[in-house]
Amino acid sequence: MQLNHYSTKFTKRIFPITLVSENVTNAPNIGSLFRMADAFGIEKLILCGDNIALGRKTAKTSRATEKVVNYEIQDSAIEVVASLKKQGYQIISLEITTTSKPVHDFKFLKNQPIALIIGDENFGISESILNSSDHIIHIDMYGQNSSMNVVQATNITLYEITKQIL
Repeated sequence: MQLNHYSTKFTKRIFPITLVSENVTNAPNIGSLFRMADAFGIEKLILCGDNIALGRKTAKTSRATEKVVNYEIQDSAIEVVASLKKQGYQIISLEITTTSKPVHDFKFLKNQPIALIIGDENFGISESILNSSDHIIHIDMYGQNSSMNVVQATNITLYEITKQIL
């Protein structure tokens, strides 16, 4: 018999992970980030950038998780990252660079909170945030494309993080 969210035996948990999105503005993507943040039990979602609004399209995609996920909207991602760094978070950016490490080879620390930074749907994470990151990780891909949807990449990464720090 298929289970639903009322009959599953999953244990509710909150992980020491803050997800910081830099200029992710597409409403369905934002809604999906809320849904995924709830599913993986992250402590906070911080949406950074201009023109971020939680409207009907966001709510439709989020399936009401925007009502239960701890979140905030900020103007400047670099200021958020600097603040989290001062608070002792390990700053980990999800981006393909010349120095990034594959997510499946990276060892996430269990004893230090994580700030996972994700970037703009078209341009990725800004150079200033990449430069202030403690680590940069990527997802190995085997096709012709060198990128995937920001939400899909975030899902894969959060699965790997929570699997390791569980």
